[in-house]
Amino acid sequence: MEYKDYYQTLGVAKTASEDEIKKAYRKLVRKYHPDVSKEADAQKKTQELNEAYGVLGDAEKRSAYDELGRGHQYRAGQEFRPPPEWGRGFGNGAQGHPGQGGFAGADQSDFFADLFANLGGGGRRRQAPRRGEDSHASITIDLADSYTGATRTIGLMVAERDAQDRIVTRERNLSVNIPKGVTAGQQLRLSGQGQPGAAGPGDLYLQIEFRANARYRIDGRDVYETVPVAPWEMALGGEIEVATPSGKVTVTVPAGSQSGRKLRLRGRGIPGKEAGDLYLLLEVALPPANTDKARELYQTMAREMAFNPRA
Repeated sequence: MEYKDYYQTLGVAKTASEDEIKKAYRKLVRKYHPDVSKEADAQKKTQELNEAYGVLGDAEKRSAYDELGRGHQYRAGQEFRPPPEWGRGFGNGAQGHPGQGGFAGADQSDFFADLFANLGGGGRRRQAPRRGEDSHASITIDLADSYTGATRTIGLMVAERDAQDRIVTRERNLSVNIPKGVTAGQQLRLSGQGQPGAAGPGDLYLQIEFRANARYRIDGRDVYETVPVAPWEMALGGEIEVATPSGKVTVTVPAGSQSGRKLRLRGRGIPGKEAGDLYLLLEVALPPANTDKARELYQTMAREMAFNPRA
């Protein structure tokens, strides 16, 4: 069988700390996760990362792995033969349960199977079962969802144990309740929806992102909305009806307004213990001169109004 250099797989030194190993794993598994990666071998790469972290992320497994390589200069891909003691009391891989207590891909290598079988005896103290890893993903919602709350369905690639106690990856749909008042960057914690583990699954953390909308700009809980206004409404003032994320409102445009003027509506931003404000940004919208009558009106304005916008 081929020797697996798990340190090389995760891109860390053999002296890396537990925290460094975990950070390297999380960074790479996010990069190659089949949900987001466009790499052709993303699924295979993810399985290799999971297998490597299943060993290096566990102190007992890492210790046995390091002991195996001590005194040898094994290189990744090199032909590897298990030491003789692996056949005496340690099992030979076929008797082990690849993936138990760790997190490995759906198709563990023979090397992993034999290594894991080696951890089952020899007087080693078995660690208590460990909880599964937390998962991280993002969900994109409309601004209106934050005002009212919503239920959305997302597709996730998840790992779970099959009848043979192996870790397999499959896609499943998950219904997510979006609470009223969520903001961009906020994380929703879904208990028990993370990766499986011997002591139970981890949690899933969903980061909220807002779908791009040219009409709105969001700053924390404050919302800025661009509102087109006719020239006469700007010049003469008056009431106009505006569709906002929380419904239609009637506002008064002060006479003599110019493009860029802000009208503040307190508490009309994203809801919360302290709700944000809604700012209406007035923007003049010119009617098109696409008829004889319209052109005549513009010509009359040009003759009778002494107005130079560049003066």
